[in-house]
Amino acid sequence: MYGKQTSTANNSLNKVNNVTVNYLPVNNHHTNNNNRSKSSMTSVGNSSLKNDSSSSLPRSTEFKITPKMNLNHNGDHLLLMSSQKVWVSNPKDGFILGEIVDLGSEKVTVEPDPPPGQRGRLSSGPVAVPYEYVYPAEDSSTEDYDDNCSLMYLNEATLLNNVRLRYQRNQIYTYIANMLIAVNPYIEIYGLYSAESIKRYQGCSLGTLPPHVFAIGDKAFRDMKVTKQSQSIIVSGESGAGKTESTKYILRYLCGSWGSAAGSIEQKILDANPVLESFGNAKTTRNNNSSRFGKFIEIHFEKNYKVTGGFISHYLLEKSRICTLSPDERSYHIFYQLLAGAQPELKQKLGLGKLGLNDFHYLRQGCVQFFGTKATLHDPIVDDFKDFAHLEQALGRFGLNESERLAIYTVVAAVLHLGNIKFEDDPDDQRGGCRVSDMSESPLRLVSGLLGVDPDELRQALTSRVMQTAKGGVKGTVIMVMLKVYEANNARDALAKAMYSRLFDYIVYRINQSIPFQDSFTYIGVLDIAGFEFFTVNSFEQFCINYCNEKLQQFFNERVLSDEQMLYEKEGLGVDRIEYIDNSDCIELIESPKLGILSILDEESKLPKPAASHFTSEVHKAFPTHFRLALPRKSKIKEHREIRDEEGFLIRHFAGAVCYKTTQFIEKNNDALHASLEGLVQESKNPFLKGLFTLSNQQQQKGKLAYVSVASKFRTQLSELLEKLRGTGTSFIRCIKPNAKMIPLEFEGGQILSQLQSAGMTSVLELMQRGFPSRVHFSSLYSTYKNLLPPKLSSLDPRFFCRALFKALGLSEEDFRFGLTRVFFRPGKFKEFDQIMRNDPESLAQMVSTVAKWIIQSKWKKTQYATLSAIKLKNKIQYRRENLIIIQKTVRMHLARKRNRPRYKGIMKIRKLNSQIFAMGQTVGKLKKDRESSQRDVEILQGDLANAIQVIKRNANLKEPDIEKLYQDLLTKCDSLVKLLSQRVEAEKNAEEQARARKIQEEMERQKREKEEAMKQKLIEEENRRRKAEIEARRKEEEAAEELKAKQASQNKKLQAKEEVLLTGFTAAAEQERRDTELAFRLAQEGNVTVDTPDNNNGLQLKRSNYAAVSKVGKKFDLSGWKYSELRDTINTSCDVELLEACREEFHRRLKVYHAWKAKNKGGGNKNGVMTDMMSERAPKSVYQHMQSNYLSSSPTPPTNEGQVQQRYFRIPFNKDGQNKVLWYAHFDGQYIARQMEIHGGRPPIVLVTGEVKFFNNFVKIMKFDFSRSR
Repeated sequence: MYGKQTSTANNSLNKVNNVTVNYLPVNNHHTNNNNRSKSSMTSVGNSSLKNDSSSSLPRSTEFKITPKMNLNHNGDHLLLMSSQKVWVSNPKDGFILGEIVDLGSEKVTVEPDPPPGQRGRLSSGPVAVPYEYVYPAEDSSTEDYDDNCSLMYLNEATLLNNVRLRYQRNQIYTYIANMLIAVNPYIEIYGLYSAESIKRYQGCSLGTLPPHVFAIGDKAFRDMKVTKQSQSIIVSGESGAGKTESTKYILRYLCGSWGSAAGSIEQKILDANPVLESFGNAKTTRNNNSSRFGKFIEIHFEKNYKVTGGFISHYLLEKSRICTLSPDERSYHIFYQLLAGAQPELKQKLGLGKLGLNDFHYLRQGCVQFFGTKATLHDPIVDDFKDFAHLEQALGRFGLNESERLAIYTVVAAVLHLGNIKFEDDPDDQRGGCRVSDMSESPLRLVSGLLGVDPDELRQALTSRVMQTAKGGVKGTVIMVMLKVYEANNARDALAKAMYSRLFDYIVYRINQSIPFQDSFTYIGVLDIAGFEFFTVNSFEQFCINYCNEKLQQFFNERVLSDEQMLYEKEGLGVDRIEYIDNSDCIELIESPKLGILSILDEESKLPKPAASHFTSEVHKAFPTHFRLALPRKSKIKEHREIRDEEGFLIRHFAGAVCYKTTQFIEKNNDALHASLEGLVQESKNPFLKGLFTLSNQQQQKGKLAYVSVASKFRTQLSELLEKLRGTGTSFIRCIKPNAKMIPLEFEGGQILSQLQSAGMTSVLELMQRGFPSRVHFSSLYSTYKNLLPPKLSSLDPRFFCRALFKALGLSEEDFRFGLTRVFFRPGKFKEFDQIMRNDPESLAQMVSTVAKWIIQSKWKKTQYATLSAIKLKNKIQYRRENLIIIQKTVRMHLARKRNRPRYKGIMKIRKLNSQIFAMGQTVGKLKKDRESSQRDVEILQGDLANAIQVIKRNANLKEPDIEKLYQDLLTKCDSLVKLLSQRVEAEKNAEEQARARKIQEEMERQKREKEEAMKQKLIEEENRRRKAEIEARRKEEEAAEELKAKQASQNKKLQAKEEVLLTGFTAAAEQERRDTELAFRLAQEGNVTVDTPDNNNGLQLKRSNYAAVSKVGKKFDLSGWKYSELRDTINTSCDVELLEACREEFHRRLKVYHAWKAKNKGGGNKNGVMTDMMSERAPKSVYQHMQSNYLSSSPTPPTNEGQVQQRYFRIPFNKDGQNKVLWYAHFDGQYIARQMEIHGGRPPIVLVTGEVKFFNNFVKIMKFDFSRSR
């Protein structure tokens, strides 16, 4: 939070006219010798407030507005507040200057000052700002300081204002204690890095001269000499902040100061920068010379501290920039330098000829312009035309001959031409493969020539890949898989990235090999790595870069903040701890061994079919509630909120939240080539290219599960780098980017404040405000200045020597503090001490005299203290003698009480048992029997108590355990007697209760018997009444049923009579009609007249309909339209009793009509006899004749009476369900079954008689049939 300040001093409150102002004293002191005026408060009336050296407040008291203010709104306080200038937070400028006009409970109202140069204009009006966003300003807002710790008010606002003032005056460097802030000027400042400047800063203490990057280099060198420990200089900052240039100037200073006048070793170290910039730097939207890789340059020294060698380590080259570019960015400088500065002969050999930037696919995606004086782009550092010549010279100095340089340029040109190969779908390939387009045949041949491979083999390797099955070992089945267009493009890009990255590794290897390296005693390492990056679209490269910056920020927190405060605690300085943002949780989120994002990415890459969406989902699943991880839709940027959850994630870094799009994480994490391209390169006729891949392939393990991903390699390299940094002393240079446009003399305060905060400078400022940034061991300081002192002073103890020395020099005790092993100095005070000791040898005698005088005074003070201590000791002895008597008396009393206390306590406990004896006596009085014996027992126990008390009183030597045992015996007797008496009383009570219960039980049983008899009689009466009611109800039901049956019978008779009348009338009418018709035809034949043939059926149908209508009267169902089969099925299946009865009635009626019709229309013979035979037959006559003939011919039959029906009986066993055996018995009455029976095992037998089913134990009639027999 802005403005958070803490102090251990007491608050001093001054009140003026009901205005309460809270002063917060802070342990901060000036480093300037001149007495600058402090802020003063103009008084109202006769009161005044002055903050000077005579006030009760410390000199460095900070004025801080707090809400503890009571104001009268009469305007009297405005004069007081108008004299105090404050800084108010502003999004654009960071902070703006203003004056307080009003104070509220939660906010302060400030009137902003007009911008510089517009003093005559009015401001935009007062603003109300919370108290935590308001900071006090210096008396002079136009005075700048070399060290921000020299400011009276150490806060973010004064820090930003001091950096702004110095930047406007071309003073780009500023200190915060021993750390350097460097603001990129974007212009060349004359004389700032000249050879004279290098000489001027050699051997000077930090702070002696104006801030400079050379001073940090000199500090690192001097610390290396003093501590005999290697040093590291960490150069950090955003892209475009000037890290690369700062690194170059540090190397120039170290090599130029302690090298052999830029000899062979030093010159090669310096020449490494332009070579690495050509192959590793590129133009971005934020920097024209942005390092797209990290490097750690080590300058090694021998024991005499002369440069003896160097070594360069590089990290994480951005390979994706080779194939894909943003519109306003360029690829690596070497591509443009080769096209702009190479000779025509060289370009002709490489196939470049007259080709321009737009002729290459990899380059025309971005900015297609050159840097240079005659080009469209201009930069004071980058010049494509001149830099190629410088590159040629530097490579020559590294020992690369013309053929080796040509081999390097050949790989670079091959990468450019490789990007021009395009692919299209192959219509002849049924597997969906692709082919090289016709327009790309020329680039294909050109690339194959540069690489030394066959064009057809290159074509095949780019459009297909070879797979080998796991089974079968080396001789396993080889499968060729055709690639789709996008897969072929990926393979082409992978080959280009692999060649360029291995070329970059080779160049770094040759640089290290060319630098002579002898025995190294110590080294100074300069770390230059890409700063924190955030774009609209952030991918795998930004993720790795920001992960690296998280680790470096953690190292900064540990080294500067955490370790510094821990040292203060160990040395006992009593400095309050400050709070800072700990980013260890963010680092754990990224690099946790099992659940970190990098581990999940590696596991996803090992799957057979890895998917970016699955990887992203697993990340969100592993950390659903992590503070540092969020979904893209929670971003404050609109473009990020449009990313789906499975396409990216948001990480809250120490510098701010960054949204990463994960669609290419898996591809960029795997930089291995497929087998076809790898085999093609290894069989190349170009020895240089073949050598690039041979060394790297030997280091890699085979198999997908054993490969080392890009993230794993980078994590390993980063861990090794941090181990190096932790083993060295560290200096920090924080590079600041002043504006996003990369133009000079434009200071964007809001952006710079954000960079200072994310770099931890505000936390460092707060620590330096309270702490002691400079320190030295007592022994080191003693040995450093021992030669300058006379023998009588140089023989002192180092700690005592340091204290005497500081007193002799007149240093204030507030300027330094003694720890257990070191002396610590406030910011800037060690510089003054060093200057006095080294630059003022004339006053050495006076200093020695002063030290001797101080030593004499110190000894005299010690003598006085010893005398006073002796007098105090005598008085103490007398006091102790008088009080020893009191102590002896008290001890004797204590011993007597201690000796007799157990006896006294024992008697008191025994006497307490008398209360139990009294209770026993009352219990004995309640007994009716055994009262006398119980009374005797109580008296005996009472006597035992009295005897025990006498024993304790007489025996003075009785121990506490014996007394306790005696008491326990008595207590046991009391308890047993109480228990005995309680049992006797309880027994008497139980006897009485049993007698009483017996009487109650007998009375209850008698009452129960009476109730049962009454209840039984009542039940008998109710049963009789119920039976009578049932009999009466049954009788009424039977009478109603008989009455209903008689009524139905009479109705049926009436209906039958009506039907017979209608049927008779119908028959007669039909006969009459027939006769009339026959007569009319006869007359027509005789008289030749025409007769109208009447429709007899109509008349007949009319009469039948009338008959049917009459027959339906009084019936519920109309069955006249039903078919015969429908009636039959309903009779066999219906469960409706009424419908079943109606169907049966209709069925019989139709059957009677049918038989009547049949009998009437039977022609010839005896009518009655035939009818009788037909009615008696139940089968065709031929069947009977056949049966009789067969039966008579087969076996004789017993004689039977004429007309008697034959009876037959059968017994047939069979299995039912294939398990249970069943016996079937049948009785045939003639041709039909009369009875049948089934006998099942374990169940009662079933008898089936015509019309009913009978069980032996339960006869149940289930249905009736209208047939006399069952066939």
